[in-house]
Amino acid sequence: MKKYYTRVCNFYYGNHSKNLVKKKKALPLNGNPDISFDKIEIISRNKSKKIKFNEIKYLPSFLKKKIKNDLFNITKRKKNFSNLNFNKVPNIMAVLNLTPDSFSDGGKYNKKNLGYKHGINLINCGSDIIDVGGESTRPKSQKVKKEIEWKRIKITLAKLKKKNIAVSLDTRKSFIMEKGIDLGVDLVNDISGLKFDKKSIIILKKKKIPFVIHHIQGNPSNMQMNPNYKNVLLDIYDYFEERIKFVRSKGINHNNIIIDPGIGFGKNLKHNITLISKISLFHALGFPILLGISRKRFIKEISGKNDSLKRIGGTIGSALFAIMQGVQILRVHDANEVMQSVKVFKELLNKNG
Repeated sequence: MKKYYTRVCNFYYGNHSKNLVKKKKALPLNGNPDISFDKIEIISRNKSKKIKFNEIKYLPSFLKKKIKNDLFNITKRKKNFSNLNFNKVPNIMAVLNLTPDSFSDGGKYNKKNLGYKHGINLINCGSDIIDVGGESTRPKSQKVKKEIEWKRIKITLAKLKKKNIAVSLDTRKSFIMEKGIDLGVDLVNDISGLKFDKKSIIILKKKKIPFVIHHIQGNPSNMQMNPNYKNVLLDIYDYFEERIKFVRSKGINHNNIIIDPGIGFGKNLKHNITLISKISLFHALGFPILLGISRKRFIKEISGKNDSLKRIGGTIGSALFAIMQGVQILRVHDANEVMQSVKVFKELLNKNG
């Protein structure tokens, strides 16, 4: 039987959105009237069609039922967790790499007290949570021994948690997860989609900790060699459905789960652009969306700028587009600049409404 997917589109924002929701001319995303929509795109593997939400009643009964279920997931209010408030868009997850070799800031914060100081600075800039990592997962990177990874991050983690700062732990290893959770981390961010270490799901179930399900094709050492999909958007949507089914089968019943389509993780430029431009499809899964677009290669491929430190403009452009699609969490290096752009953007939207 042909499978159909529901992507929300034609968004409204700020005061204009609130007025439309009040008049029942638009539906609120995540129960938040600050961002709403009045159209959906019905997608299958061979075609797509956009309709107004009040035209759903004219569809065949099987399709109407499917779309109504999706709209329930799309419009329901999300439960807050890990210092993330899903009534606002966006939350900022700030990157803190304590590695010598990350693609953008490797070696910058992994000495002395620099990581802790930078973490404090990121919070002062308005970040909601700090994503701490001790293993680079850039293209062609190699696996790091768990003892080395833990040594890189443990002191900074402990100091940040002593200040009661919300921390996400960027790791693929159950050993690191368990130690980090015991220190009080608030979220686990595993770029492997819980596939790298079979013990990870056991730790997450035991500790009942919120976590991110991330998409990657291959692994960091080979993911960019020849990424290939039949349909990158729908293939990744199906992947998330399978992963959710997997975690449920392992006894994890809570909904403190975030999904991340993994921009740059086993994707070429065309794949990345398709995912970002159609990112609102993933709202139908019913979980908050995390998007990592900061300083990534696709910005260079579009703009021609090679140095990753000179991709702030592309990062901000991507970030503003993402929040216009209702993406709840942005993972960024340049928290101050992104926060500044978001505040100005929102103020202009509200004045325009």
